[in-house]
Amino acid sequence: MYERVELPSPDNKIEIFTDGNDDYEYVLSELYAETCMNYGQIIKIKEDGRVVDKEKRIIYGDPDPSDIETTDIENFNGICRERGGRLVRKTKCFSKRKRRLERAIHLFQFYWDFINEFKRNTSPAMMEGVADHVWTWHEFFYFKLSAIN
Repeated sequence: MYERVELPSPDNKIEIFTDGNDDYEYVLSELYAETCMNYGQIIKIKEDGRVVDKEKRIIYGDPDPSDIETTDIENFNGICRERGGRLVRKTKCFSKRKRRLERAIHLFQFYWDFINEFKRNTSPAMMEGVADHVWTWHEFFYFKLSAIN
């Protein structure tokens, strides 16, 4: 499983884009060497509660300013909250145990990667080469795990 994950290096930098919260800058510098990341922030400038402009800042590395955007992750967070009641703020569906929240997220992650048709007849897992077809819920519930060496 982990052989698919390549750690960031000066030659293969991780790209991270966030809003203007200063905490990200401090936390990221503790997790990654500055030479191993391209980090940019996008700050929304508002007037009367409406976004009128966006300011893009390069914090670490040399990201392409046109790539600095948070709409993809904001969209995905919205999808997670929409489909997982446990992730909605001020809800009666909150998880009382951390393990149950983790399992609910794992279940959604499996659905999103293997069952959800991202493009016609193609799942994200198929696009990454870890599945050869779009799974069904029946396959998921009746899949027999083999021993992992």
